[in-house]
Amino acid sequence: MKNNIKANEVLIKKDDVITIILGGGKGTRLMPLTDKRSKPAVSFGGKYRLIDIPISNSLNSGFDQIFVLTQFNSYSLNRHISRTYNLNSINNKSFVEIIAAEQTNVSVNWFEGTADAVRKVLPHIQEYQPKYVMILSGDQLYNMDLVEFMMNHKSDPETEISVASNSVSEERVYGLGIVKTDENGWISEFIEKPSDISQVESCRMPDGNFLGNMGIYIFNTQTLIDVLSDKSRTDFGKEILPQSLKVRKVKSYEYKGYWEDIGTISAFYEANLMLTDNVPPFNLYDSVSPLYTRARALPPSKLNNARVHNALISEGTIINDAEITRSIIGIRSFINQGTKISDSIVMGMDKYEFPVEGKTNYMGIGSDCVIHKAIIDKDCTIGNSVKLLNTQNLQEYEDDYVMIRDGIIVVPRRTVIPDGYEI
Repeated sequence: MKNNIKANEVLIKKDDVITIILGGGKGTRLMPLTDKRSKPAVSFGGKYRLIDIPISNSLNSGFDQIFVLTQFNSYSLNRHISRTYNLNSINNKSFVEIIAAEQTNVSVNWFEGTADAVRKVLPHIQEYQPKYVMILSGDQLYNMDLVEFMMNHKSDPETEISVASNSVSEERVYGLGIVKTDENGWISEFIEKPSDISQVESCRMPDGNFLGNMGIYIFNTQTLIDVLSDKSRTDFGKEILPQSLKVRKVKSYEYKGYWEDIGTISAFYEANLMLTDNVPPFNLYDSVSPLYTRARALPPSKLNNARVHNALISEGTIINDAEITRSIIGIRSFINQGTKISDSIVMGMDKYEFPVEGKTNYMGIGSDCVIHKAIIDKDCTIGNSVKLLNTQNLQEYEDDYVMIRDGIIVVPRRTVIPDGYEI
């Protein structure tokens, strides 16, 4: 990879840019998927993890000096990154490295917010003497050319902070920061997660939509150091950005492509099933901007008289005389005969487990099951004749085997559901 990136005659030295990816908080809205793992470590699209998305965006854009900040339930995430992104070699400055929350002589506390997390790792960043720090979220779905974002930042020498924004409908404004810009793209207002539409009415665009903060930023390094000097400011959206508007030049970069903040079970579910569309808005098959993940030596998928309609079937899967419709089937999945799966996500298994004499339960999905609108986490055992249908249309529910969140059935990791269970 070249040391410099040249786009439209704007020269960007890749060594001038450090990328920081925020590993997220406790992820309570994604429970139970985040019970034992952080949000960025959650499986996506059958074979990926959410963290693969920002890392791939950064690498594909030529920015290959990347720190991932981790804290909660970080073991699975750390293991995935260490096994997947080994960029280091002799005389090569490229890296994807983890910085975990740590106690130091200066601070004994964990990360207390997005800004606080970056503040506490500033000493590590400053060692590289970057001119710019690019901050990405670890749990969003998008495919952005970050070179264009950087070009937009550098196009005006007065720019100190850039905020990537995306057009969102009125229904989505309550969970986002909303920005108002002038004709030159300078941000004049920033309202974090408004409680009433009247608070952001002045930000409404001519088409009726609003510009939502994507949680993706570029800071001039000295600007970042200055705005983080006040240790009482712990969050970019709530404090750093609104207060910076008073004294600094903050610019918006409007990203017009697909973007989804995967913060809830319903958002995660829809973002996955969207991939089964004939031409989905997020393209897994883009050879110019591929989505990277861990390379595995798995055999091809084996479909024994299976019927598959609009589905993604990951490597190493075995499907015996079953029917799969509009679903994501993860790696090493085993689905037995007579089973019907529709509008569901099956995350697969970390290892194969086949029937043996004397063992009645084994990982995978048994015979004659009917599964609809469900998320089955990794390494689950679904017995024979199980029906996961949510026949009562429950929005919230929990028993020993399943949870229902946002009307979607979730089977937690390593759950064993007995034969004949129905919901």
